[in-house]
Amino acid sequence: MSPRAEQKQQTRQALLDAARFLMESGRGFGSLSLREVTRHAGIVPTGFYRHFTDMDELGLALVTEVGETFREAIRQVRHNEMQMGGVIDASVRIFLTNVEANRSQFLFLAREQYGGSRIVRQAIGALREGITADLVSDLGHMPKLPHLDIAAQAVIADLVVKTVFATLPELIDPLAELPEHLTPQAKMTQQLRFIFIGSKHWQGLGSV
Repeated sequence: MSPRAEQKQQTRQALLDAARFLMESGRGFGSLSLREVTRHAGIVPTGFYRHFTDMDELGLALVTEVGETFREAIRQVRHNEMQMGGVIDASVRIFLTNVEANRSQFLFLAREQYGGSRIVRQAIGALREGITADLVSDLGHMPKLPHLDIAAQAVIADLVVKTVFATLPELIDPLAELPEHLTPQAKMTQQLRFIFIGSKHWQGLGSV
């Protein structure tokens, strides 16, 4: 990479970092202005347009960024050969380690999935659907779930991903000191166990 291209990449990253930093005080992405983002990044407002056409495009770049981080966490979980029982505990720990290491990215994701920017919400929704589709593929290779058809795999994948996304706000901003069994980590682990134990015995809607 040439020095010029490297400088451009660094400035672009500075804008992403600035937006995430400003959100750490509790603000939503929709409340950020271009001027304050550029001021915090240390560039003039006109310099913003060398990287993004508007704030919506910056928001989409933030979704792409956290999407790559999220998928890297999933790859690490997949490498852990997530199956049943105690392996779920290990997989949750791997995921939470990634959340802690990239807190500002996951803070953005946790808040903006319900945030004020429709474009960003839609992009996060598309990210969630993509992660769900990846998990459906993974479930098809799990040796303890050979009885599940593609429709059942899709239901389970949807439950797992929605559980993780719904728990993110509690992971990022815990409300108070809680007993161990009531922590967000414990809740996520128990909910995933419930889903996978149930899936082992799933016989289809007709059996209910």
